[in-house]
This record gives sequence, structure tokens and C-alpha cells, in this order.
Amino acid sequence: MKNWYEIDNVDELDSPSLTVFPDRVKENIRILKEFVPDVTRSRPHVKTNKCAEVCRLMMDSGIQKFKAATIAEAEMLAMIGAPDVLLAYQPVGPRKLRLIQLIQKFPSTKFSCLIDNEVTAKELAAAANEQGLVVNIFLDLNVGMNRTGIAPEKALPLFMFCQLMKSISPIGLHAYDGHNRDTDLGIRTAGADEGYARVAELHHSILEQTGISATIVTSGNTTISIHAKRKNVECSPGTFIFWDYGYHKLFTEQPFVFAAILVTRIISKTDDETICIDLGHKAVASENPLNNRIHFLNAPELVPISHSEEHLMLRAEKGNSYKVGDILYGVPFHICPTVALHETLAVVENNRVVGSWNVVARKRKISV
Repeated sequence: MKNWYEIDNVDELDSPSLTVFPDRVKENIRILKEFVPDVTRSRPHVKTNKCAEVCRLMMDSGIQKFKAATIAEAEMLAMIGAPDVLLAYQPVGPRKLRLIQLIQKFPSTKFSCLIDNEVTAKELAAAANEQGLVVNIFLDLNVGMNRTGIAPEKALPLFMFCQLMKSISPIGLHAYDGHNRDTDLGIRTAGADEGYARVAELHHSILEQTGISATIVTSGNTTISIHAKRKNVECSPGTFIFWDYGYHKLFTEQPFVFAAILVTRIISKTDDETICIDLGHKAVASENPLNNRIHFLNAPELVPISHSEEHLMLRAEKGNSYKVGDILYGVPFHICPTVALHETLAVVENNRVVGSWNVVARKRKISV
């Protein structure tokens, strides 16, 4: 019986290529809705897929809110009519002007962004005021990720400061907790609960002092099985849409399926145990250790031994039958930066490539 990932017309597909399976994308959307049945509490992050067609599939399922990391991703969403887009990044430098231009160009989309300090708040407010706009903002909270954000315990004065600014409006709290990634769900749950308790306390203080019930956005894929059980938060996973081997190994309680596969070819066999394939750094995310970059579904025994821009060297067992031209189907360990390396996704239906989707938001700029 043919495997789901095998492609009948693979000889027509150049390699390396990233392929997408729409039926499996739809399955992952269905699974997300099992975690979060109320679609008003889903705000998927599009940094993983960067593709209008994929986002349309989510909108077709009833999802209306999204999160984006770049202006291009936010613009892609606005281009397909997404009603609500949170730019999960602070608009520092020219980005604040691009955000304002985006708001002006797509008035039907409700945009918001993150703030974690008074300087950025002042600069954004001044730029928005010049254009007669009010920009919605979420306070970016650091609950342990230690990347950006202000500690929840210190955030109330910032919220009050932003509320006094003429051209920005604080409407929510953003608390990404991707640092909670222990394979033990109990340990992961304890970490997520601790961080959320700090956010909930801040939320209560804001409500008491301002009457504003701020929207809480939390939960990437690492903690969706935890935060989805809370009644008043929006969950924003991203990796779920394509899934990858890294999360597959870590988060066994999440039944998402692989929906994007790398197709690569053996281009050289230097000896009986050494294989070279055309899957270099330019085609698969390579920030992880060498043995945590790709898992081959049809050749799980192959061991990576070196990696360069255009080539990946693999060690095979003695007496193997691999030959030049053979196809390998691989699941990236980290799908998000892998997608950003590809201009298009080859669309596979019923074991055949039937078209392609542009990864339009891999660009730094679309039009704004």
C-alpha cells in the first residue's frame, strides 16, 4: 500500500522542494478546533506557513483572528480579508510607519501590535497622531521566555501610561510562554500555570483600576493543551498547521499530523556507506544540532554526518541498496524557518503534485 507522502509524479518535481498536503492541513485545523472549540478564542500565528492559501483554509473553518511576526505576514492576512490581526512584534524604527500605512491601506482589518516600554509607546502614539489614527496595543509580558516583554508585576503603570496617550489604545495582554517545553506534561503544566497566574493578577488589577477587561493572548503550540482549557484566553499556536518532527517528539499529547514534507534526491554515493543528497542549509532549518534537522520517513536509519549550503552527507548501513536518483521524503525538525527558505510549496493531492502555493510572506515587504 502506498504511503501518504509518496508522490506518483515526483519525477516532475525538482529538488529540494517543500511539499504541502491540503487534506492534512485541514486535519490539523480540525484538531486545533478540538482543543479550542470556540473559534473566537483561536488566534493562530501565521509565522509558520506564511501562505495566503493556508490562511484561507483557516478562515474557511471559521477562524477570524490571527497573529503575525512581520509587516509582510500582517499584510498577507489583510489581503485575504482577515478581520483581526495582531502584529506580535514591537513597531520600532520604520516598522511603526509601515504599521500605520498598513492600517490606512486596509481599513477593514483591525490591527494591533505589542508594546513593552514607554519609549516605543510614545513614538508610536506620536506617529499615529500625525495621521489621525488610534492604534490598538497589547502589553507584551515576559513570563519566562526572557526575550521581550515586561514582567507582569511591573506592567500596570505601563498600561496606565498607554491609556493616557492620545493615539494608542491598550486593549490586551500578550504572554507567550514557549519556554515551557518539557516533555513531561505535568512539569509543563506547572510552568504554564505559574506564568498565567501572574498574568491573571495583572488582568485583575487593570480591571479594578480602569474597568477594562483586557484580552489575554497566550499559548503557542508548547502549551496549547494547557491554556485551551481556560475560558478567557486566546490561543495562538503556529507550528500546528504543518507540524514538525521536533514538536512531534516533544509533545506527544498533541495529535497533529505532518502536512509539509521535504522532497530530496540522492545526487552522489561516494562509497557503500556514504550518501550525498541535495538538501543543504538553504533548504532546511539548520540551527539545531546535525542529528536534529531532518527525519526521513522512508529512510529513518540514515544518519547525518555533515551539512553545508547545498549538500547533506548521510551514513548508510553496509550493503544498502540506495542509488543515485533515489527520492527521500523528510520531515524537518523545525518547520517554521524551513518554510521561509522556500518561495513556493508544491501542492500534493491524492499522491500527485497538482500545483503550487506562493510563500508570499517570506518576503520582508509585499507592498507596505
